[in-house]
Amino acid sequence: MALDPKGAALALHRFGFGPRPGSIAAIAADPRAAVLADLDRPDAGQILAAAGLLTSGAANRATFEFFAARNAKARVARLREEEAKRVAAEAGMAGMTEAKADMQPDAAKTPDSKPPGNKPPATMQAATPPPETVPQQIFFAEARARLDAAIGVEIGFVERLVWFWSNHFCVNADDTVMAGGYEREAIRPHVLGHFVELLQAAEGHPAMLLYLTNTLSMGPNSVAGINRTRGLNENLAREILELHTLGVRTGYTQEDVISFAKVITGWTILPTDTNPEHGGEFLFHHRLHEPGPETVMGKSYRDTGFEQGRAVLADLARHPATARHIAFKLARHFVADDPPPALVARLEQRFNETEGDLYEVSKALATAPESWSEERVKIKRPSEWMVAYLRAARFTGDIRAMNQGMNRLGEPLWRPPAPRGFPDDNATWLDGLSHRLDIANNFSQRNADRLDAAAMLDTALGPLASEETRRAVARAESKPQALTLVLMASEFLWR
Repeated sequence: MALDPKGAALALHRFGFGPRPGSIAAIAADPRAAVLADLDRPDAGQILAAAGLLTSGAANRATFEFFAARNAKARVARLREEEAKRVAAEAGMAGMTEAKADMQPDAAKTPDSKPPGNKPPATMQAATPPPETVPQQIFFAEARARLDAAIGVEIGFVERLVWFWSNHFCVNADDTVMAGGYEREAIRPHVLGHFVELLQAAEGHPAMLLYLTNTLSMGPNSVAGINRTRGLNENLAREILELHTLGVRTGYTQEDVISFAKVITGWTILPTDTNPEHGGEFLFHHRLHEPGPETVMGKSYRDTGFEQGRAVLADLARHPATARHIAFKLARHFVADDPPPALVARLEQRFNETEGDLYEVSKALATAPESWSEERVKIKRPSEWMVAYLRAARFTGDIRAMNQGMNRLGEPLWRPPAPRGFPDDNATWLDGLSHRLDIANNFSQRNADRLDAAAMLDTALGPLASEETRRAVARAESKPQALTLVLMASEFLWR
């Protein structure tokens, strides 16, 4: 079989996170088979070496205990300060006498005096950064595991699918410390399963219930709703219909949103302050659940408690509009902002034929001729671009520095701007290329002595590198400039 190094390089950029040293040659014999083989890896998409990672519930409880202890410490300090002030006030005349003494001339207090020794004034000394809080430690441990998975995998197709679905069913780390655990627990186990399993796992996860405020929702006629005079929260129901399944303008009405919101009342979490062993874990609370049957999208669902909501999700997962919505988003993410209609139709058909088998849909994406177009019209998102140059350099990366870079590039990890996730169109990310140049320059200045730009070019792009790019790298005025040219080459920026 003839070797296809160009197809191999294309596969690694389009379906994965870019080449590592030797990976273009490793799959050049059959790039398509290599991409498909990534789907069949044992434990594909999983993070198994998670000994140091907490479950979502444990992370929630650890965070609660941290803040509780910190608040208690601050309260004790305030009480001591108030007591000291009270004692000083009672001292009365003694305090006045001390004040008069302080007003007497003192050579040591004249403006010309200097701090003892050669130390600079305290205001000029470098401040010691505060220790990381428990939530920060949890966040960076999860982020490190995620980065290691992306850097270490040979192809990266399944890992890219994890990132896609994590953005589709996004939560926000500003709202919950469970964002990393959510991705491991709700997304990764189901990324190659059936869509209904992924949907139910995501919507019922405590991180999602907190993010879309379903924990605040009570059925108006539920026991709790009547007693507390609180009502329905429609956020989760609306986003499931609009973003996670059917898509906008697909026939559902405001009445459907309200009925569905009633169906999933009672989907909440155990309180952490009163349950130190299981706080933060999922709970179906029957006193919050709206009693009675509900009609959603023309179908009536009898009141079966928790299972009523799962039944609605199961039907939404099989709805033809969901198949179209998912097919379009996958094609747009991997191939083009305006994906080929034939590709979208192919994925939609496969989704419907297999009742949402995401393994089969992913295979259809990887084998479709439209997915292998040599025209590269999709820009890498900032996080993908950063992982790509770390892979090409065979670096593990500093997760804290990378996190700062992602913040600067407008894609802060697990902090999407809205429930629809980070945008997946070129226009959003092209505006940030100047910031990418700054990060590329910084990377090159620090690593030019350790990396050879020409070798990096061959590793990262191989036959995709144009003669113009090769000449520009060869004629660079310095090693750092040559390396920056590699990272900012259009062939490297695009999928």
